[in-house]
Amino acid sequence: MPSLPWLIALAVFIAFWQWGEPLAKWAFDYPKAWQIPAQRWIGAAMKWLVNDASFGLFNFTDLTRFVATIIDLPYRLALSLLATGFLSGQGSSAIQIVPPLSWIAVVGIVAMMGFYAGGRRLALLAGGCFLFLAMFGQWTSAMVTLASILVAVPIGVVGGLALGLAAYRWPRFEVALTPVLDLMQTIPVFAYLVPILFLFGFGPTAAIVATLIYAMPPMTRITILALRSIPSEIHDLGRMIGCTRRQMTWRVLVPSAKDSLMVGVNQVIMLSLNMVIIASMIGAGGLGFDVLAALRRLDIGAGLEAGLAIVALAVALDRLSQAFAAKAGTAAHAERPAGIVARAPYTAGALALVAATFIIGLALPAVQTYPEALQISTGTFFSRVVGWINVNFFDAFEALKNAVLLNILVPFKRLLAGLPWLGVVGMLAFAGWRLGGTRLAALVGVLAFLIAATGQWEKAMVTVYLCGISVVIASLIGVPIAILVAEREKLWRWVQAIIDTLQTLPSFVYLMPAVMLFRVGDFTAMIAIVAYAIAPAIRYTVLGLQKVDPRVIEAGRAMGCTPWQLLTKIRLRLALPEIMLGLNQTIMFALSMLVITALVGTRDLGQEVYIALTKADTGRGLVAGLAVAFIAIIADRLIAAGAARTRTRLGLG
Repeated sequence: MPSLPWLIALAVFIAFWQWGEPLAKWAFDYPKAWQIPAQRWIGAAMKWLVNDASFGLFNFTDLTRFVATIIDLPYRLALSLLATGFLSGQGSSAIQIVPPLSWIAVVGIVAMMGFYAGGRRLALLAGGCFLFLAMFGQWTSAMVTLASILVAVPIGVVGGLALGLAAYRWPRFEVALTPVLDLMQTIPVFAYLVPILFLFGFGPTAAIVATLIYAMPPMTRITILALRSIPSEIHDLGRMIGCTRRQMTWRVLVPSAKDSLMVGVNQVIMLSLNMVIIASMIGAGGLGFDVLAALRRLDIGAGLEAGLAIVALAVALDRLSQAFAAKAGTAAHAERPAGIVARAPYTAGALALVAATFIIGLALPAVQTYPEALQISTGTFFSRVVGWINVNFFDAFEALKNAVLLNILVPFKRLLAGLPWLGVVGMLAFAGWRLGGTRLAALVGVLAFLIAATGQWEKAMVTVYLCGISVVIASLIGVPIAILVAEREKLWRWVQAIIDTLQTLPSFVYLMPAVMLFRVGDFTAMIAIVAYAIAPAIRYTVLGLQKVDPRVIEAGRAMGCTPWQLLTKIRLRLALPEIMLGLNQTIMFALSMLVITALVGTRDLGQEVYIALTKADTGRGLVAGLAVAFIAIIADRLIAAGAARTRTRLGLG
């Protein structure tokens, strides 16, 4: 009986929980004397790195400052072209020598790129998104954000491609790189902002470095996957024509994988945009700073306007990168016409537009800068709407919040807080053994033990409580929506557009309406996490349901199955691996949002990381961040093993 070991393990765990504390109090509250002083070790290592680490002619700080200077040069160029213009002098005494590109030129260039890559519709969409930035008074901030993206994305793409190629070529390097990528994607961004500040200083350069750490891993993973997916026939062809190793890489493999690699470029762009608000905390400026400032003032209108500007920028860049990826995949070699203009008409048109708007803008300022008199603002409207809702529905919202807090959140929080850490570690190790063998058992057991041994257990349980409740609610909402729209193509397109927009909204934006309606606290955090994490629950469930073989469903109908039986016995069972993958991603989204919700008073690992950032305490921040990463890795590995086991049981390979 397969479930018997689970029942025995659960019975032992419950018995130990109920009656074990008098016998082993240390198993319920990890003794401080036994704790690993990881915070002190990390803090000492960082001080040594900053103050004493030397390479002979230069020290480690000189190296990081040199890297910062290298990154700063292209950023200053992009910033001058798009936002500030070319200046003489510094600070308030700086004089503008050459103005930046005019808003008409930028909108026109973006529209040309859209027309080249995707035709008239994409040109109107991309140009319209940038026109939106100008009309709503977000132009300067948006150009500051765009400047950092134009620097971060190429570096992230090149760095990710290089790491992916190295991992593909040398398997041992991939084995060493994989856990590093896992940590880069699971450690909260706040946790490594402190060491970045120490090493690279305060300013946009440090923000770009943080963005690279956050955005590079997907490009690396996609590169490895894309290169491994190249058919063996292409490898054989390269060998037959006598390609050297370099030629095989750059003339055969990389061009063959360019479709998948462009997906990686798209992911780098979107993740860079998702970082703009967090990066603003260490000097990035731009739209992220506007959203953060509005959140601190609880100015819902200004925050939503800046948030929508980020969405407009994200939509334009997302659609353009997808269109260029599709065009790269279908591009055909054709005879190139004579003449520079004939060869590159769009480039020539863009240069002509820049020159024309520059000259006309000297005489007509409205051509250079969008007139303030024509700008539109909805900030006051949104603020009044929220104020009206608070006045008229305050009692209802308070009753809902208190009911959920008293009947669900607080009891579950107390339940997790009272569990013995040793019993939880044992149950996780047992689950790893049953699902994936001894290696998985050792991994999850050691990671769970390290959370306790570093003094993070209590806050980790609060993190698990908030994340768990939020994931359950997101799944209870998302899965039924996915079932409803999976077979309705038109409805699915509308829902897909909504969740695409939700995933481009900066995570901070979710907090603003929640705080305005429900004040600060765990309930507000839960609402924001659910709104942020619901998208993958819907997307992956729809994917799984749409992948079910229609012939299997027809066979079920032929056997007389009712619609309910078709759904529960066939479609959901066969879609279960994708649904579990969606659960995995929902957990990852929830954990990434938990650090953001620390701003509304949650007493979890996210707040610990945020406090460490405000106090510039590297050891405290990294230890708490690693605890979040360990929780994410445990959940990821257990769910992946469960999905693999489910696939095997269902005969899906």
